[in-house]
Amino acid sequence: SLASTAITCFTRGLDLRKGTEDVLCPANCPLWQFYVFGDGVYASLSSVCGAAIHSGVITNAGGAVRVQTLPGQENYPAVDANGIQSQVLSRWASSFSVTAGTKNTALEAVGRSVSTARPSTGKRPKKTLDKKAGNKDCKADIAFLIDGSYNIGQRRFNLQKNFVGKVTVMLGIGTEGPHVGVVQASEHPKIEFYLKNFTAAKEVLFAIKELGFRGGNSNTGKALKYTAQKFFSLENGARKGIPKIIVVFLDGWPSDDLEEAGIVAREFGVNVFIVSVAKPTTEELGMVQDIGFVDKAVCRNNGFFSYQMPTWFGTTKYVKPLVQKLCSHEQMLCSKTCYNSVNIGFLIDGSSSIGESNFRLVLEFVSNVAKAFEISDIGSKVAAVQFTYDQRPEFSFTDYATKEKVLSAIRNISYMSGGTATGDAISYTTRNVFGPVKDGPNKNFLIVLTDGQSYDDVRGPAAAAQKAGITVFSVGIAWAPLDDLKDMASEPRESHTFFTREFTGLEQMVPDIIRGICKDFLDSKQ
Repeated sequence: SLASTAITCFTRGLDLRKGTEDVLCPANCPLWQFYVFGDGVYASLSSVCGAAIHSGVITNAGGAVRVQTLPGQENYPAVDANGIQSQVLSRWASSFSVTAGTKNTALEAVGRSVSTARPSTGKRPKKTLDKKAGNKDCKADIAFLIDGSYNIGQRRFNLQKNFVGKVTVMLGIGTEGPHVGVVQASEHPKIEFYLKNFTAAKEVLFAIKELGFRGGNSNTGKALKYTAQKFFSLENGARKGIPKIIVVFLDGWPSDDLEEAGIVAREFGVNVFIVSVAKPTTEELGMVQDIGFVDKAVCRNNGFFSYQMPTWFGTTKYVKPLVQKLCSHEQMLCSKTCYNSVNIGFLIDGSSSIGESNFRLVLEFVSNVAKAFEISDIGSKVAAVQFTYDQRPEFSFTDYATKEKVLSAIRNISYMSGGTATGDAISYTTRNVFGPVKDGPNKNFLIVLTDGQSYDDVRGPAAAAQKAGITVFSVGIAWAPLDDLKDMASEPRESHTFFTREFTGLEQMVPDIIRGICKDFLDSKQ
């Protein structure tokens, strides 16, 4: 039988690499810490062991589970089963199901002793080094917006500080882990410390302990807007490509309006979470300006970004689930902009009519478009294929995870020279370059560059590419026929078709192509 992999209480479906995997869940995972989305078919964001207990495959005594990867779907339902309340998720890119696995006794003992904090790699890292780096799996720059109003009072303010401290420790702050800062909301907002000030949990804990209670009205809206606009600048320590998060703590209700602040935060690409403690009672609701204040302020009103705690007492059990939310970078929908959430494939004509020096101008155009995007393993991706009668993949979406490497790969493309079979090349790219990423989170774009008439049909292959969810821009140079260019381009064809007589004219098109990609990206999100 296949060896089972020992996993932890917190291993998620998306942490497993194979289509079918036999795993071993440890015993005594705390049920309240499980994050599970769906019923029977679970979003891959769910904890594997949590899903297995939820579906009745194992009990909390742990055991062997077989995990089967499934495609994503819409509307994962919330169902209460076997002590676990699963949550609703409106859509996710992949799923899994769980069935009883085959016991493999040799690994049974391992499954029990693996630390439940994070999967063991077998090597014990040097403690000192590791601690400095922090939890590299948690990608987040976080502002805790704490309540310093008369509503909360000095005593609960101190309990709030304790809770923020516990969250900070569990996040695993470090040079390569999450970074945090604190803003206090009262009459006027005050930034207590920035992201760049501390990179060790010990220092942050000390700074939190030292915070003084300000008092005043809870002008949370004013503080949220101020934080979204001022806190996340690069000079204050915000990092490129890392999700920006504001966690708003609210005791009771705000004295001002949150709606406008929520809009500003979304425009700035900031993910707003609201942790409400001691929700307003029925009598108090009359004093609240807008009963729906939470829904208006959070990043998305999908249940993920709001979090409730009944009181400030006994909050320890609420720490872990909040930390898991803050570390789910795939869920940070407000961080997704056209610059960090697209895949752009370039299909480059290498036919003999172009010539070596013009081919360099084409590559320069490709570089200038690619340069505008935030390329990383969790951001945008770029791929290139050169074609004549044949196709030559230059690099795929997964080959390079940094902008420098992509730009250097583009510079190193050598000119093929040959015929022009554009239709074939589009089919090849749809299948081999976009095929592997079609279920991923990014939106797909193909930019076809050609200087002449294709020997084969382009209309069929382009329609198939669009049907596969790829937006096609056609860029024609010199002798490329306008009919072909229009036949390849996505609707509305006028804004997806570009033409220049001279190769030197490519440079002027760069901003329009980038704007076009961003417009399509935003339209697709509506």
